[in-house]
Amino acid sequence: MSGLLSLLDDVAAIAKVAAASIDDVAGQAAKAGAKAAGAVIDDAAVTPKYVHGFEASRELPIVGKIALGSIRNKMLILLPAALALSAFAPWMIAPLLMLGGAYLCYEGAEKIVHAIRKPAHGTHGTAKPSDPAHLEKERVAGAIKTDFILSAEIMTIALSAIPESGFWMEAATLAVVGIGITVAVYGSVAVIVKADDVGLHMASTGRLGLTRAMGRGIVQGMPGFLTLLTLVGTAAMLWVGGAIIVHGLEEMGFAALGHLIHDWAVAVAHAVPAALQGFTEWLATAAMDGVLGLVLGLVLVPITGKLILPLFGKHEAGH
Repeated sequence: MSGLLSLLDDVAAIAKVAAASIDDVAGQAAKAGAKAAGAVIDDAAVTPKYVHGFEASRELPIVGKIALGSIRNKMLILLPAALALSAFAPWMIAPLLMLGGAYLCYEGAEKIVHAIRKPAHGTHGTAKPSDPAHLEKERVAGAIKTDFILSAEIMTIALSAIPESGFWMEAATLAVVGIGITVAVYGSVAVIVKADDVGLHMASTGRLGLTRAMGRGIVQGMPGFLTLLTLVGTAAMLWVGGAIIVHGLEEMGFAALGHLIHDWAVAVAHAVPAALQGFTEWLATAAMDGVLGLVLGLVLVPITGKLILPLFGKHEAGH
């Protein structure tokens, strides 16, 4: 009997350790996921365009295929690569993170440049494709490739945000971040792409005037919401990209820019009431990081369009 009680005590102790580990994983995953906000918001803003032009019945299946491809990207390729980096080449994490930050700056600036230079004649035809199945396959493949780039940035940011810990803790945290972000992004995308249909249904079949009015409001408001989502995503990319560059420079021993931004943000915060100083300092820091990201991105746009993309046989194109 004493042996059984001892075994039960051991099991209880192991369960407590496991529960604590789960809490640690969840906490680290939440912090790491928050660091990847710019890439996450952009992912949610970009993906709805891939279902544009298809029958309503194909929208959710397409989103599901892209989400499945995203999970494969993160779990089968990027997670092992991140763990290998952490174990064998941790010195590469900061440079890769800065490379990803530069990419976010380029993407954000490119979106702004493309919006300013929007062509007078539409480049995307409105005619229905002669082979919808083939177009769907191409769209899904293109979305998964784009997701791979954004997922690589998300996983690198998450890896850099995880405190030094054991192999399995890092693996579990990255897995939770990868799966959690994928569910959040593509769940949101599914809601966004079906919002019009829900609104139309409410507007046409609602029994109450309020229900019908809400349906009409959803339909009329979705274009503006998508525009707002794109703007927020672009701003977040520039902010996060600029912040990554600043922090990367600090890790490499070039802390002057980070100190300057911090000092200016503190000076701005001191100009407002004490209750608002914390938020104001954060906002000023984010704004300066965003301006830095925009400047860097504007420098990278012509370099990428004229030098880098031609090396891969691609031509500059708007998103």
